[in-house]
Amino acid sequence: MASKVTNFSDLIQRVAASCLLHPLAAGRHGSGENRVGDDDDEYEFSEDHEDDEEEEEERESEEEEKERLKAWEGMKEEVRVERVVEMERLMNEVFDTVSGMKRAYASLQEAHCPWDPEKMRVADVAVVGELRKLGVLRERFRRTTSLIGGSTRRKSRGRGRGSGVATVREVVAPYEAAVEELKREVKLREVEVENLKEKLRTVAVSSLSLTGTNGKKGSSRSHHSKRKVVSAPQGQVMTGPAPEVFETAMKQVKDASKSFTMLLLSLMRSAHWDIAAAVRSIEAAANATDDLTSTPATIAACSIVATQHAKYALESYICRKVFQGFDHETFYMDGSLSSLLNPDQYRRDCFTQYRDMKAMDPSELLGIMPTCHFGKFSSKKYLAVIHPKMEESLFGDLEQRRQVLAGNHPRSQFYGEFLMLTKAVWLLHLLAFSLDPAPSQFEASRGAEFHPQYMESVVKFPGGRVPAGQIVGFPVSPGFKLGNGSVIRARVYLVART
Repeated sequence: MASKVTNFSDLIQRVAASCLLHPLAAGRHGSGENRVGDDDDEYEFSEDHEDDEEEEEERESEEEEKERLKAWEGMKEEVRVERVVEMERLMNEVFDTVSGMKRAYASLQEAHCPWDPEKMRVADVAVVGELRKLGVLRERFRRTTSLIGGSTRRKSRGRGRGSGVATVREVVAPYEAAVEELKREVKLREVEVENLKEKLRTVAVSSLSLTGTNGKKGSSRSHHSKRKVVSAPQGQVMTGPAPEVFETAMKQVKDASKSFTMLLLSLMRSAHWDIAAAVRSIEAAANATDDLTSTPATIAACSIVATQHAKYALESYICRKVFQGFDHETFYMDGSLSSLLNPDQYRRDCFTQYRDMKAMDPSELLGIMPTCHFGKFSSKKYLAVIHPKMEESLFGDLEQRRQVLAGNHPRSQFYGEFLMLTKAVWLLHLLAFSLDPAPSQFEASRGAEFHPQYMESVVKFPGGRVPAGQIVGFPVSPGFKLGNGSVIRARVYLVART
């Protein structure tokens, strides 16, 4: 009995200890049920309860994560739509700016021919403004694209300063290149000015030495007028057209025609042409349009002598073609009548074009504006002077002619020499229409008597004096009578009357 009591008291003690250690379990066993198993069962129950709580928390966190993802997807969709709208707006602005730049550049080209400095300045400012707009739009595009993706944003923040410097350099680089190009062009112009000054000093010294060694007067008024030009103070700026300037321009035409004639003649000889037959062909074409005053004897004598001086016959042919239409303001390339409708303004425009074009290289000018009036004039005269059979014989093909017919200008030495001649004639033409009154052109006819006041022989005679009985075999280049009374003599090839 004592052992039973002891066991019962031990059981009560164990139950009390279990209740103190596990209150929840004690509450459940308070009904007097005899579930007072070992400690392992009670621990398993508490662990299962904790697992249920963790699962509930995980489900709640998953639901919250899904809600956040849905909200984030909605925000991303809104941002994506905004970016698409922004890009469309940006591209529309880019197209509008490019169109504006094209219009401004077209205005800049139109301002070159006829030459209009004020219009050119306005168009240049417009082109630069449109280029700057394009630069700003490019930066906006880069900023817009750099915002795509968090990693891209972090990289852009990490490289913010370096990319900004690179962007500025890219924007400034075209302007720096343009400035360098302008500096090189200024240096070239300075060298050209120095060369022209040196030539002017040389001509002045030679003229003074000629006038100081003898007291003889010049044999023509043109020499007297040239001395006037040379005696002008050095550094004096030409402010308007003058007869003396026209005489100087005519001398440049003479030199250019001689140079091109010698080049063409050398090519004909290299191609093994029959020079005598070529001269006869040239004279036959000239006789078809000649006056009735030419007699058969005159033409026969001319043919015999011209074979010995083929260069003069060839130069006569070239000058006749190039000067054709000189009396019209556009060489009859169109029906313009500006010189009659507004003569004062037209004279000022012609002199402005002369002054601006004088120092330009014709090849470079036509490389920029191949279809300007001077370009059309050069193309028309090339097709008139150089026959297709002649070009094919000299060069083996018609490539230069095809380029000219297509509106382009070849970069060959032959065509470059021809452009020097057409430029000299074009400048003379601009001066003629800028003078008031305009010079009157005249030409000696075949068989006419030689008049030293109006004619100049291309062949030099012994003693420098033309013997009696000489008549005009054929004209070489025309002459001009200027408004101040001076005469630029026509160049002629003389033959004996007998």
